[in-house]
Amino acid sequence: MKVLTLILAAMLDMVPAGQAYLKQLQPRDSILIADQLEYGFQLDSLAEGTPVALPDFSGASNDTLTLVRSWQIDTTARLRVRQPGSKERAKLYSIRGSIVLAPFEEGLYHLPPIPVLRGTDTLLFEGLDMEVKTMPVDTATFQIHDIKGQMRYPLTFREMLPWIAGLWLLATLVILAVCLMQLRRRREAGADKPKDPAYIVALRELDKWRGDRFWAPDKQKSYYSGITDALKNYIEDRFGVDAPEMTTAELFDALKQAEDLPAELREELRELFECADFVKFAKHTASQEENARALPTAVRFVTSTYQTVLEEEQKEDHEL
Repeated sequence: MKVLTLILAAMLDMVPAGQAYLKQLQPRDSILIADQLEYGFQLDSLAEGTPVALPDFSGASNDTLTLVRSWQIDTTARLRVRQPGSKERAKLYSIRGSIVLAPFEEGLYHLPPIPVLRGTDTLLFEGLDMEVKTMPVDTATFQIHDIKGQMRYPLTFREMLPWIAGLWLLATLVILAVCLMQLRRRREAGADKPKDPAYIVALRELDKWRGDRFWAPDKQKSYYSGITDALKNYIEDRFGVDAPEMTTAELFDALKQAEDLPAELREELRELFECADFVKFAKHTASQEENARALPTAVRFVTSTYQTVLEEEQKEDHEL
């Protein structure tokens, strides 16, 4: 085992001031090669303004013991003490000075004492012994192995939860986008679909009221309302009259101006509307004969008036 010693120049008037300290920057149960250690002293009750001088260890650094960091002074405590016979308080400090060393060879190191010049006095902190070890290797059984790969731990549900939530959100957005695209296509297809003629719409609505099941007294109001509403919508489109917003009297006053509407057909329609008004507003119960006549009258009105339109269109095409 090699013993290394740092030698300092002799200094006069040395005053023992205790022992220096040695502290590992990476604490462990022993000092290993290349460990960094803090070596220094603790000085208490230093009056404010007292000059302090420290030794120069830079020249002692070599390949086996390297000076990593030079002196660093830290204040660890600050006190105010009343001076005898005076009301003023003196400021006293506790300071700690240290250097950082790193050994690079196994062995026992005798660290030198630390002389600190305080004012006119030189305080001497006793040096320490430092034993540096290396990792023991059994050369008889030692085998070289490949470098191990990175250890992988199983994923936990907590770690996977953000990914699951992100995938769920992405799937929701994709489904929503697909639904919106399908809805838009349906709307565009519906807009491009040609509108059914007014007479087709009217006959389709009138066909819903076919049958005598609607002739019962408790269903007659719905029966006559459905028939007259379908007729009013057809009249609005066919004759340009705002039929849905008109009373029966107003409606037939307006229909008097329709030259292509036969008077006999108009009177049949009037009787239907008047009967419907009695049922809807006067709690009148229509007879079986009136019920049976209502729907055929409405269908005949629609087909007859539309037949007139077809004849006029055919006449115009023949003239062209």
